Amino acid sequence: MTEIVRRSFFKASTFMKRYVWLLVLVLTSSTAFGESLPSFDWPQWQGPDRNGVSRERGLLAEWTEDGPPLAWRVNGLGGGYSAPTIAEGRVFGLSNLGDDEVVWALAETDGKTLWTTRLGPAFREGLPQGSEGPGSSPTVDGQRMYVLGSGGELACLQVDDGQIIWQVSLTRDLGGRVPGWRFNESPLVDRDLILCTPGGEETTLAALDKLTGELVWTSQLPVVDEGPVAPRPGRGGRGFGGRGGGRGGGSSAAYASAIAFDLAGTRQYVQFTHRALIGVAASDGTLLWSYDRPANRMGINCATPIHHDGFVLAASAYGTGGGLVKLAKDASGGITAEEVWFTRRMQNHHGGMIVHDGYLYGANGGNEGGNLICIDFKTGEVMWDGRELPRGVAPKGSIVLGDGRLYYRHESGTMTLVEVNPERYIERGRFEQPDRSRSPAWSHPVLANGKLYLRDQDLLLSYDVRAE
Repeated sequence: MTEIVRRSFFKASTFMKRYVWLLVLVLTSSTAFGESLPSFDWPQWQGPDRNGVSRERGLLAEWTEDGPPLAWRVNGLGGGYSAPTIAEGRVFGLSNLGDDEVVWALAETDGKTLWTTRLGPAFREGLPQGSEGPGSSPTVDGQRMYVLGSGGELACLQVDDGQIIWQVSLTRDLGGRVPGWRFNESPLVDRDLILCTPGGEETTLAALDKLTGELVWTSQLPVVDEGPVAPRPGRGGRGFGGRGGGRGGGSSAAYASAIAFDLAGTRQYVQFTHRALIGVAASDGTLLWSYDRPANRMGINCATPIHHDGFVLAASAYGTGGGLVKLAKDASGGITAEEVWFTRRMQNHHGGMIVHDGYLYGANGGNEGGNLICIDFKTGEVMWDGRELPRGVAPKGSIVLGDGRLYYRHESGTMTLVEVNPERYIERGRFEQPDRSRSPAWSHPVLANGKLYLRDQDLLLSYDVRAE
């Protein structure tokens, strides 16, 4: 009997040892697997690829009448239109808080404040629209973050604690000029460089070493003259065309953010300046091409350009419209920009545009209002137009895309979920955010790690939009 008990105990002990080792292996494998899961952070303006598109799947296909569940909310951030960026478990943004312009970091899980860093005094100059605070979004690159304040303070901060590593003024240090509605560009980090648009006489664009802030090169383009602008005739072509100024304060910078891509072995940066859409060589800032037709005569060019399959699109409001150019290398090795189409049916103000499966989605309209519209990207043909829907269904707003749905935020604050469909407008839900401010809802919606973020001045809302 004793021998039977002893053998049973031995067998049980052996089983338990094997079970413990199996449990350790499972937990270790799970941890390793968890670490290898793809991140769906939103580390810069318009997301990981700077095109307003989230790579995430498994999001809600429809919303209930009350909208998706609210995960958390934070008040007291300060004024501004800076759309948040999300990286490494943190939410970042800029605000005017009292007399200071600040950068803040919140915990992604619950919105708890992690740190707040003063960038400088709140910039009070410029025209009244958008004066509540900065409109630029931080750009996160590993353990460093880059921000641009309304008055041109460009800074590199540590992600963990917000400590400033280096700081450069676009005006004092780089000879830039503040546009009429202040600097609203979100800095572009590309490889070892950070690109910005000072808009000065000798520094339309500037590339800095991202680690030190030292100037690497500048790109000098014609600075706009003060005063009204004569309309530009005909097709845009390669020239700048027309005199400028208007509301730009003599700055050659507008309000758009640059993009980077490779074409025929040449890396280039494309920016929508005060007078034209331009492409410059990433190596030294040499002007490669320009296209002026989408630039409005007021110099208020806000929408980030779109690159897709060797084509680049830009659009602006104020009676202008949008145009698509095809880029190619010519016999001499230079880059040509040939217009494919131009339409006044895509006067995108500052709500952004999305390309998906060959179709362009975005709001058509400026200060007078407008509507969501769908256009064939390669031909410019209008597929459907929100102005043909009942009033208030799809008015002017800002847009991002995730998992086959457009997250479309009306300037009134209404949030809608729209099916990506080039044949007709199909809405899959809408809701009104709580505690709307009196300011326009100009901050773009943001999608990251199963959450939808809505900024309304000093209020930030986080909604859970996961399907499970």
